Amino acid sequence: MTEQSASRERIPVGISACLTGEQVRYNGGHKRSRYCLEVLQERFAFEPFCPELAAGLGVPREPIRLVGLHDETPRVLGTQDPSLDVTERLEEVSQAFVDGHRHLRGFILMKGSPSCGLERVKVYHPNGMPSHSDSGAFVRALRRHFPELPLEEEARLNDAVLRENFITRVYAFDDWKRQVEAAPSYHALLQFHSRQKYLLMAHHVETYRELGRYLADASKRPLDEAMAHYLQRFMAALGRPATRKGHTNALLHVLGYLKQAVDGEARQDLLTAIEDYRQGHVHLVVPIRLLTHYVKRYGSDYIRAQTYLDPHPFELGLRNTI
Repeated sequence: MTEQSASRERIPVGISACLTGEQVRYNGGHKRSRYCLEVLQERFAFEPFCPELAAGLGVPREPIRLVGLHDETPRVLGTQDPSLDVTERLEEVSQAFVDGHRHLRGFILMKGSPSCGLERVKVYHPNGMPSHSDSGAFVRALRRHFPELPLEEEARLNDAVLRENFITRVYAFDDWKRQVEAAPSYHALLQFHSRQKYLLMAHHVETYRELGRYLADASKRPLDEAMAHYLQRFMAALGRPATRKGHTNALLHVLGYLKQAVDGEARQDLLTAIEDYRQGHVHLVVPIRLLTHYVKRYGSDYIRAQTYLDPHPFELGLRNTI
């Protein structure tokens, strides 16, 4: 981790309150997450929120569930008393939450919850039989009113690729908030794209090319329009977990900035490390650390500034397992 990142304040991230150990579930229990509280809390300033509690449902309370047909937005009803309909209340508290929490860089959600479930939440037919699946009511509101916000379920953080992807998105969004949104300008937008280029390339090379072309004429557009378009496309691209092919492409491009500065033996070592990664023999950390060593010694200011080489704190070990 760089001195700059070491001195940063913790990043504000929302989290379903039950994951912090708060006893807010329908049965008075919780789902305390050890990873969030014992690892991520060193980096993230968690802001707990329970939409069901905010909507006026007590603890304990009657469980709620999603009810509806395939072609309609499900309603949120009581499991025992269908006349208990909290659909509008959940929408209101969700909108109020977004309005008051635009500073967040991400949100960690509770799996399977009719309010906080990211996906695969059961939706029941009005006759009581399971019908299909959808996102929870709070998540649908987040996506509608705050679409650029990185979202992930706590249970999916057990997957190394999804874990690294989510935390990468949080830190990239934090960079945007600090360096572009805090002092908007065309220059700030171009500088952001410049240092995020190879991270974007690793995740989705087509968007990397598309946004490069878009920014060539961005100054002809209103600044707020250019920023909104760029951020939407950038965060959508980062939402795609990078593949070995994508990482290999980005690694080779970074290496291209060193080929005149390092000798043949060092260059071959770097190529071997990248090829070993491409074939799945080593984790991403191996070529990254070797490249970073030479970039620090021989790289230009441009390549040293690439967030791809250091997108999140090294101590989290996120690239040790992908």
